[in-house]
Amino acid sequence: MGSTGTKNPAYSDVKYVDELVGPDSINTIPDATLKAFMDHGNPRLTMEGNLAAGESLFPELAALGIDMEQVAGQLENEGVKLFADSFDSLLKDIHEKKKSLIS
Repeated sequence: MGSTGTKNPAYSDVKYVDELVGPDSINTIPDATLKAFMDHGNPRLTMEGNLAAGESLFPELAALGIDMEQVAGQLENEGVKLFADSFDSLLKDIHEKKKSLIS
């Protein structure tokens, strides 16, 4: 899962944390969102609450020509690239800091 920080100011600042709580899941949460969730989030299992309603949307999406396997694959590829780019940037920063400390 990518960042669960809320970008749309019309939404709750914990929308994507409150609604994505489930067993065996990992959620990367920006610091501000984590602080907000600790302040006023509602920790409870939410992902399994209405699976049937969510699953019923897939045939409708397919009928509109939306290929969810392609969408999921694209999101996964983009998410992995963003995490890899961030990790590479971190390693570069560490290397630069190490060089400056050794000099």
